[in-house]
Amino acid sequence: MGVGAESAPDMGESSEPASSRRRRLLRSLAAGGTLASTGCMRRLRTATGWESVTPVSLGIQTLPADADPYALRVAQSVAGWFRAAGIRTTVTPVAPEELYRRVLLRNDFDAFVGRIPARLRSGDGLYGLLHSRFGSEPGWQNPFGYANLDVDDGLSRQRTATDDARVEALAAVQRGVARTQPFAMVGFPDAIRAVRRDRFDGWHHRDYDSPLGYLSLDEPPDELARETGAATADATPTAADDATLRTVITDRRPTENLNPLAAEFRWSPALTGLLYDRLGYESRAGRIEPWLADGWEFETAGGRPRARVRLREGVDWHDGEPVTAADVAFTYALLADVTLGRSGDADTETDSDAPVAAPRFRGRSSLVADAEAVDRRTVAVRFVECSPAVATRAFAVPVLPEHVWRGRAGPASVGGVAFGGASEVLVTNNVPPVGSGPFAFERNVPGDRLVLERFDDHFLADAAPAELPGDVDGPPPYERVDVTVVGADETAVSVVAGGGADVTGTAVGAATIPRIGRSEGVDLVVGRSPSPYVVGYNARRPPLTNPRFRNTLGHLIDRQALVEGVFDGYAWPAASPLAGTGLVPPDLVFGDDHPVTPFLGSEGTVDAAAARARFRDAGYEYDDGTLVERE
Repeated sequence: MGVGAESAPDMGESSEPASSRRRRLLRSLAAGGTLASTGCMRRLRTATGWESVTPVSLGIQTLPADADPYALRVAQSVAGWFRAAGIRTTVTPVAPEELYRRVLLRNDFDAFVGRIPARLRSGDGLYGLLHSRFGSEPGWQNPFGYANLDVDDGLSRQRTATDDARVEALAAVQRGVARTQPFAMVGFPDAIRAVRRDRFDGWHHRDYDSPLGYLSLDEPPDELARETGAATADATPTAADDATLRTVITDRRPTENLNPLAAEFRWSPALTGLLYDRLGYESRAGRIEPWLADGWEFETAGGRPRARVRLREGVDWHDGEPVTAADVAFTYALLADVTLGRSGDADTETDSDAPVAAPRFRGRSSLVADAEAVDRRTVAVRFVECSPAVATRAFAVPVLPEHVWRGRAGPASVGGVAFGGASEVLVTNNVPPVGSGPFAFERNVPGDRLVLERFDDHFLADAAPAELPGDVDGPPPYERVDVTVVGADETAVSVVAGGGADVTGTAVGAATIPRIGRSEGVDLVVGRSPSPYVVGYNARRPPLTNPRFRNTLGHLIDRQALVEGVFDGYAWPAASPLAGTGLVPPDLVFGDDHPVTPFLGSEGTVDAAAARARFRDAGYEYDDGTLVERE
């Protein structure tokens, strides 16, 4: 085109205004037939300084195939649909801890494909996940940087409302989220596991993302089956006696880090839940019921709920120290500020006086205004403005021993060099851990193995209290938990099939089902996982700051095609993260397609013309088939 030289005249040769020169240049080029294409027009405008346009590009980060059976394939499918609409899209597999550091701690991403933890599926779980007040905090506290005043209002209202008013507030929240898409729902995978039926009973209908799922197992059905299981196990390198529950996992992180507050190392709370008790656990009915607590009583003071929580008698930490109400009060203080007020001390080399809240459990701990030990077994907990039903969710956090964790509230350091704003609380690997749970740490080999031993001083050891959550009715039928890490789902299933393990502790992909079905003495356990896959967007970065842009991206995802092609039918698509809870309004129930952002195409093929029209309506343009935006 030869425009570049002519578009930069020598300012010493002419005093003609720049705008006049540009118009004259455009007229001369147009007369010569040079403006033959949209792409050339764009380059001409850029060269003449009228405007510049930038191709829209997105990077999708996700887990590699050996860490997740579906995430990479979902990301690749989504990237293909985005490219069909003209968006330059790349997919980058990232190791689990690094992915969660980028997404949850550093906000260093455009988009990610991953799963929302099950604990965020309650109505109030959405408060921490989406409220704008958490947009600058680390962890699963609004990692999207999402800000929507209407959604904020609904999230705040549902905290104080009850019954129908709360359901209506949550319905408004879900509608706003479905429309503005801080994340695009993909669906809920089936949790697929291989279990041996000859050593322990009660595998079916259990939640194995919770410690209660393992604590509620029963004795094997008969002695013959038990002997068969033991004989099979004796033939394997990981042989163990009947007193050992053997689980095989594909995620090495639990063998390396047992810090229950570490966001990037904690996905499922099952193992840390065996080590650390909580005041209460969620029952099948969705209520928080007492566990470490003997019970609680609520009253209203100053228009806000207040509870007196009574601990069970004679509970000890694994190191023999007694568990007291002071430990509970300390736990809530630590969750609210992992520096315990030291962030502004001169000797910590930090610049901020602001408290540093723990990333995990932030939505729950933010319900607590303060907690104070009344006596050795009683703690008084005052809450922010909320209903008692919502307030009880604050009881579902791990209780930590003050004599161990107080010393970790100082600044974190690497090689003796402190770095500001952080706390040892968040970076310690916490090995060996000291909890009060039904199992205690015995040994570990990082990246390879973890062994826990039953804690005989736990309240479950002799006779379980009545009416515990999760169908737990006494001590489990095993004395230790032996966790072994393998590299892939297929290997995990093979170990169970060969008698070397009792259960695949991490759920496996649908591709392993034929192998499970062919294995003698092995059952296939399939349950609906409460942790959905999503495409999460960083709403801090343009063009993802634009809700119309994110909404259009939602129209480019064929959930049904993903369920059939990636999950082999072992998943169910959804339009809300609360699907299956009874809190989803009828207009957000997923039918043949997403009710708010239906797929722009059919049978997994994008209608490129329809996608382009929608992006143009949102204020974008195309250049040679590439989506662009003006600068």
